Formats: sequence, structure tokens, C-alpha cells
Amino acid sequence: MGTSIDGLVSGLDTTALITSLMNVESIPRNLLSAKKDDTNNIISQLQTLNASVQNLATQAQKASSRTALARFTATSSSSAVTVTARSDAVPTAIDIVVDRVARAHTVVTAASATWPEDPPVLTLENATGERVQVTAASTSMTDVARAITAAGTGITATVVQAGTDADGTPACRLQLTANETGQAGSFHVYLGDPDAVAAGTATDVTTAPGGAVVTVGADAELRLWAGTDAEQVVSSSTNTFTGVFPGIDVTVAEASTSRVKITVAPDSAAQTQVAGELITQVASLLTRIANGSTATVPDTPGTATTLGVFTGDSTVRALGQALADAIQHPVDGASPSTIGISIDRYGALSFDAASFASALADDPERTQAIFAGIAGRVQDVSERYSDKYDGLLTSRITGQQNEVTALGDQIERWDVRLARRQATLESTYAHLETMLSQLQSQSSYLTSQLASLPTWDTDS
Repeated sequence: MGTSIDGLVSGLDTTALITSLMNVESIPRNLLSAKKDDTNNIISQLQTLNASVQNLATQAQKASSRTALARFTATSSSSAVTVTARSDAVPTAIDIVVDRVARAHTVVTAASATWPEDPPVLTLENATGERVQVTAASTSMTDVARAITAAGTGITATVVQAGTDADGTPACRLQLTANETGQAGSFHVYLGDPDAVAAGTATDVTTAPGGAVVTVGADAELRLWAGTDAEQVVSSSTNTFTGVFPGIDVTVAEASTSRVKITVAPDSAAQTQVAGELITQVASLLTRIANGSTATVPDTPGTATTLGVFTGDSTVRALGQALADAIQHPVDGASPSTIGISIDRYGALSFDAASFASALADDPERTQAIFAGIAGRVQDVSERYSDKYDGLLTSRITGQQNEVTALGDQIERWDVRLARRQATLESTYAHLETMLSQLQSQSSYLTSQLASLPTWDTDS
């Protein structure tokens, strides 16, 4: 920047004059800056729209499955029986009788101050006859429990206080419990190594005085069609029966001789809600596109028309049209309006929940097929426009970002040019003031010299 010498000689407001000149010079640069801001705003709106379309693609993909509307109500006549229906469930109504719940095998050793054998060698034998030798670090009941638990046989050992022995020494028991319920979790614990067990010389800890089998590992059991010639017993190692009925899990909490009725039926309200949510999402997107593409014409003459952020954007307009076509075109010859999905003459998408529920009740398979077909088309359109690599909206955003970069480069060049122009103007006006000062000095000198010249009397 040059030095400001406003009005030093000329009396001009040099700063204001240069500012006015620079304002005129900056008009092209300011236009570029305004265009860059507008483009950034368009990019932001396009990115928001693209994110919504990507989310729509995800939801439409889920809805396009033939089981997308698989929603059921599962009930039980007993609080001790819980019924859960998965998406692959089928309507079911049946009575069951719960004969037994699953139990984990549990044994307890006799009370003792220390383990009865030194060294403390044990053999754990599972329900299939497999044997694992366990050797504890010492005869301490705690060390023995720790070794059993760490053996990786699916048995947890716990030290339980058991008063004192005959000598007054504190005594303990070991409670050994299978980690899993069911008959397959049953086990034996022997004093001695596997060879002694095989030879029949090892002692089962539950046969020692004070030792016992607390709970025998058992599978849960229930009966279907109890009391009839078709009566069938079903067992499970856990209290949850999976696969007895298609897509249905039954969990029991206690045994009872009473019949329990379990029922699984389609949940029309939930199915209708799933369909309505997707259609509402599409409708919201279409409304956003329509609002962003509308030009507002003012009522007052002379006022400029306000353009929407998407006005004139062919990509966004094509997206809206493609989504509308995906919704309103027939599926296998059936109009979406037959299941309550329609677009009016103004382009407004609507969903009639009552019509959809009625269609489900009349023909659930056909209704689900039509809805899945619509959702599949919406998914195709959404992915075509919002794919993160080559989606049409994605490409449009990339093009706008490239334009912003180009505008930024032009603005930078204009900044350099304007800085030079301002420096030139400041230098020019500073030189002007200097020249005027010199001329003023010369004028003053000449005036003084002329004043000092002798005067002549003309009458003489």
C-alpha cells in the first residue's frame, strides 16, 4: 500500500477517490465471489438431498424383500411361556404342555478342611465319557476349585463354607455346576487319574459321605397334542425351543400340567406402518424436490422473481420424475392404487392405511408382492442417483465442486490484479501530490522574485 497524502496540496480526498475507483474495478471479482457463494449453497443442498436419497435406498432395499412386511403378534395363555415370532414365522395356533424345564447338572463334595488326597488329582468325565485330568496347585479347596474351573470342561467350581470339622478346623465344600443346562451337560468327578477311573478304582466324589448330586442335568420337555394318539414329546437342552414351529421360538420358565395355548398371527397394524413409513419417506423427498424447484413470482410489479435452489436443475428434476414413476407404475399389471398408494394430478404422493390393511386382509401375498415390487423400483432409482462413486447426483455435486474450485482460482487472480491496480493508483496520486507541491513551490518562488524586482516610475 502507498502512503495516503489526502489533500496535502490538491485538497482532494484521495482515499475516497481510490476506493471509488477500486469498487468499479472490483465488480467482476465480486460477481465471481457471489457466484461462488451461490454454487456452494447449491452444493450444500444437493449433498443434503443426496444423503436423503441414500437413506431411501437403504430403506427401500429392506422393504423390497418378500418378508419385509412379516410382522406378527405372538401370545401365550401362560406367563410362564414366552413366544417370539421371527420374520420367517407362519401363523400358528396350538396347545402345549410343559412337562419339564431344563436344569444344569450340579454336584457337591463332602465337607473338608482340605482336599482329601495329596497330590490333588481329579478326573472330570462328561456325558459322552470323555475324561480330563485336573491337578491342583495344592490341597487348598480354593486351589482345587480354581483348577477345575480353568480346565475348560464347561464346569464351574465354587467354594462354599461348611462350618468346622471335628477338630474345630474350618471346613468347605465344592459345588460344581455345568455351565450349560441339559442332559448333555451331565458329568462325574472322580478322585484319581483317568487310569484309575478306567480301572474302576477311582472314587466318585458324590458317593463319599456328605457328597451328593444336587441336580441331575436334564433337557426341557414339552408335549404337543397331549392326550391324543398324535401326542409328541419335544426336548431342548435349554429352556428355549427353536425350530419346533417355523420362525417361532418358545421359552418356558416352569413346568405345569395345564395346557398352554400359543398363538402367532399377522400384525396388520405393524405391516401397514412399515409400508406407510417408506411411502412417507418418498413423499417427503418429492415434496422437497418440488419446493426447491419452484420459482416464486412476486405480487408487486418490479420485484425480482425468486428462484428455488433446484430450479432449472435437470438432474434433480429427473430424480423426482423417476421416483414418481417408480411409485405409480403398475406391478405385474396391478396398480399401486389397489393397495392404497397413489399420486394425484398435482404430483402429491399419498398412502391410504385403511386401503392397504384391507388389501392385506383380502390377499396378503399379492399385496406384499406389489409393495415389494414398488420398493425394488424405488431402490433402483435411489441407488442410480446416489451411488457414492458414479451416482447421477454424486456426479452433479462433483461438477459443482469443480466449478467452485475454478471460481476460487479466478478470484485469487483477480485479488492479485486488484492489489496491483490499487498500488498503482496510490502511487499515481501520491506522485501527483508531489508534482503539485513542486509546482506550488516554483510558483511561490517566481512570485517572490517578481515582487523583488525594482519598480520604475513612468512619469520619470
